[in-house]
Amino acid sequence: MRRPLPTDAEVREILSRRRTRPAPRPAPRAGQALTPLIKKLDEQFGRGAGALEPRWREIVGDRLARVTRPQKLTKGKGGQPGVLELRVAGAAALLVQHQSEDILARVNLFLGAGSVDRLRIAQGPIKPLTEPAARPKRAAVPPPLPASAEAELAASLAAAPEELKAALAKLGRAAISRSNDRD
Repeated sequence: MRRPLPTDAEVREILSRRRTRPAPRPAPRAGQALTPLIKKLDEQFGRGAGALEPRWREIVGDRLARVTRPQKLTKGKGGQPGVLELRVAGAAALLVQHQSEDILARVNLFLGAGSVDRLRIAQGPIKPLTEPAARPKRAAVPPPLPASAEAELAASLAAAPEELKAALAKLGRAAISRSNDRD
C-alpha cells in the first residue's frame, strides 16, 4: 500500500518544525593549518646544512669558505647539540681542525646558541663558491666640456623636442667627453 504524499500545507508545517544543520565552516587556509606542524618539525630537526650553504662565506670568512663546505648537520637527540660535517679540500683539513673552535662559535652564532658542539671533517673535492653578484659601478661624472664644445652641443639640440633636450644634452656631454678621453 502506497503512502499518500503530504499536501503543500503539511510540507510547510513539517519543514518549519525541523531544524536545519548549520553550514559547515570553510577549511582553514593551508598556511594556518600547517604552521603547528612546521614549528614542531623545526624544533625537532632544525635548519640543516642547506641553510648554511648560501651564507657560508659570511659565517666563516673568505679564506675558509674557499676550502670548506657544510655537508651535513646532525641534530643531537633530546635537545643535545649536534654535529656539523664539513667537506674540506685536501691539506686544508689541518687548518680547519686548528680553527674548529672559532668555526663552531660562528656557526652557533648563525644557528643559535648550543646548536653544534662538534665538527666532523671529511676530506675531498669541493665545488667552488659562486661569486656574489658584483654591484654595478656608478659612472663617474664627466668633466665639464670646453665652452666651444658646449655651444656646439647646444646648437645641435636646438631642433630637439623640449622633453628630450635635457637627456640628449647629458648623453652628448658623456659621448664628447669619452671621445676626448680616447684622443
